[in-house]
Amino acid sequence: MGKIEIFHGSGKIIIKPEFGVGNPKNDYGLGFYCTKSLELAKEWASTEGCDGFANKYEIDTTSLSLLNLNSSSYNILNWLAILLDNRTFETKTPLAKRAKEYLLENFLPDYKRYDIIVGYRADDSYFSFSKSFLDNGISLEQLNRAMHLGKLGQQFVIKSERAFEKIKYIESIPSENQLYYPKRSLRDNKAREEFYQMLKETPVDNAQYVIDILRDKIKEDGLRL
Repeated sequence: MGKIEIFHGSGKIIIKPEFGVGNPKNDYGLGFYCTKSLELAKEWASTEGCDGFANKYEIDTTSLSLLNLNSSSYNILNWLAILLDNRTFETKTPLAKRAKEYLLENFLPDYKRYDIIVGYRADDSYFSFSKSFLDNGISLEQLNRAMHLGKLGQQFVIKSERAFEKIKYIESIPSENQLYYPKRSLRDNKAREEFYQMLKETPVDNAQYVIDILRDKIKEDGLRL
């Protein structure tokens, strides 16, 4: 990929991102969460009542290993397994608990060895879609489609210490709360509305639900995506 520009949305200016600092319960664990989109970074930076900044950086990825969860080598359950490995999921039913254990055992990539991870951002709506799948409420095909609703964006996550050393700060671009917080809310609401419309569709006869994956012990080569 070479040198690329990335943006980190925050309530403050961050000139030098620190390795080992942050929330280990984020989507892909501890790391520096960015996006290639300036507009998305401004939305992520804006919270209700507070302005923020889209901190702009350049990173040379030439010698870094990258896990791209959107490539053909991976599927939506690989992404979900990583999410289950990091985020706090309340498995309120025996089925959801079994599903979590099965996905972690059979679909979790060796993601911790990579310098950078690229993949979906589990905003509130995407997180709820994932829970619906674990609860057998939506099919695998619907989950896969749901990840594109609302265009919530891709994350570019810097994970390793050597990747942090490649980050070069460029500038911090203000994000006005009154403009970008409504945009952020609208994007998430749009994803939810499209999801509810999808649920009204007639179920596909051969749809795979999580209970089918568990019962038939389906692995990656048996998925219908």
